[in-house]
Amino acid sequence: MFDILMYLFENVIHSDVELMVDQEELTDELTRAGFHKADILKALNWLENLAELQESDTKPYLLKSGIGATRIFTAEEMTKIDTECRGFIMFLEQAGVITPDVREMVIDRLMALEGRALELEDLKWVVLMVLFNVPNSEKAYAHMEDLLFEQPEPDKLQ
Repeated sequence: MFDILMYLFENVIHSDVELMVDQEELTDELTRAGFHKADILKALNWLENLAELQESDTKPYLLKSGIGATRIFTAEEMTKIDTECRGFIMFLEQAGVITPDVREMVIDRLMALEGRALELEDLKWVVLMVLFNVPNSEKAYAHMEDLLFEQPEPDKLQ
């Protein structure tokens, strides 16, 4: 499912190509690209749920949270989101790249992913996808894009 989300983000959503609204046509395109229909439907559902998170009535945790509140991860979240990823989420929030609401959206979408264990790179892509869908997040999106594609300088590798 994550591979389909990456494919859609890189080839359809992020590439300034007009986003196809017809789900059947999009499903056919993804099938031709080699993805299984069941996985395609899960990925499209994942994206629909991401869009629904914009409506605060849908998820009560998206209502304004207290300033300076500490996020405690549930046992289920800690099983799925490893220490490195949780630390990176905290870093992004403390650095002002994401807000507490966006953090909750990211965690929600991470928990909805199926399949292989999550890695830091996966988290970065999910954050990027969430920020792409959050109005007025252009600056945070650009910063996250820099973090995602940042390559260490050769002299810093030693």
